[in-house]
Amino acid sequence: MTRRSDGGTRAVHQALPPALRDAVDEFADHLARVRNRSAHTVRAYVTDVVSLLDHAARAGCAEVADVDLAVLRSWLARLRTAGAARSSLARRAASARVFSAWAHRRGLLPTDVGATLASPRAPRELPGVLRADQAAALVEAPIRPASGTPETTGHPAGAARTDEGDQPGTAADLDAVLLRDRALLELLYGTGVRVSEACGLDLADVDPARRVVRVFGKGGRERTVPYGVPAQRALDDWIRHGRPVLATPRSGDALLLGARGGRLNPTTARRIVGGYADAAGLPRTSPHGLRHSAATHLLEGGADLRAVQELLGHSSLASTQIYTHVSVDRLRAAYRQAHPRA
Repeated sequence: MTRRSDGGTRAVHQALPPALRDAVDEFADHLARVRNRSAHTVRAYVTDVVSLLDHAARAGCAEVADVDLAVLRSWLARLRTAGAARSSLARRAASARVFSAWAHRRGLLPTDVGATLASPRAPRELPGVLRADQAAALVEAPIRPASGTPETTGHPAGAARTDEGDQPGTAADLDAVLLRDRALLELLYGTGVRVSEACGLDLADVDPARRVVRVFGKGGRERTVPYGVPAQRALDDWIRHGRPVLATPRSGDALLLGARGGRLNPTTARRIVGGYADAAGLPRTSPHGLRHSAATHLLEGGADLRAVQELLGHSSLASTQIYTHVSVDRLRAAYRQAHPRA
């Protein structure tokens, strides 16, 4: 297989009939090389398809051409019986449709059997967002402790102890990590970029003269996103005073660095955001929560929906429209609280 997977999926993949196993590998290669999907996306699709083809093999299918609509439906039915959530079933059905369409184009299926596959509609929950004052408190949280050492204090309220690979070792390291954290938080909220996009930024992607960053989003799509004065100040402080302290030969051109000098990874970034939110007494927040908050606050401030779509890098306007519902819900809550005839 062309991607790393968990042991269970790998074992199931290896046990598939040769024709089905080869189809999975070719499909994974197509997603990664032709569709330019991220490793995470490829892994999710392939995990679902391996599950589908394992079910098909148990039903007597030795080749992809043997898979029909009845097999797809019985696969989903088995998952539903096993207790899979509606959202999980909807995602797996979508994976089956993508695989079926590819297999038909590739000539492995005589017809696109997945085109008529129905799936339960996943409930679309409104994203949780911070108020503007809460978001400001979060991005301003990284400050130098008044006393103590990095070993005993870390980030405020211990938020620095994110994982074994991001623990500052000296006072200078701590100062640098705090500058890094401030730049990360300002970027996430100030631009609304995804955490993987923020961690993937290089120094050359930042244009301080125009206050924009060049971002490579899903599918390798490039977009330019503006940021404000607070983010500019945080980036300047990090690049001039923080990054040189943490930089090592392995840093390359990465904008955001871990405490050991490598490129900051999304998992650590998520822990940083969550740690500061907890330390500040705010609702549990993730980088995606900051993205939701940025989009909602833009719309509440009067931004055009299509402009927000461009900023977020959504391929479909429907993905952005969910934030209009968030704003309406906030408006309704404020109305009920304040209007005398509510």
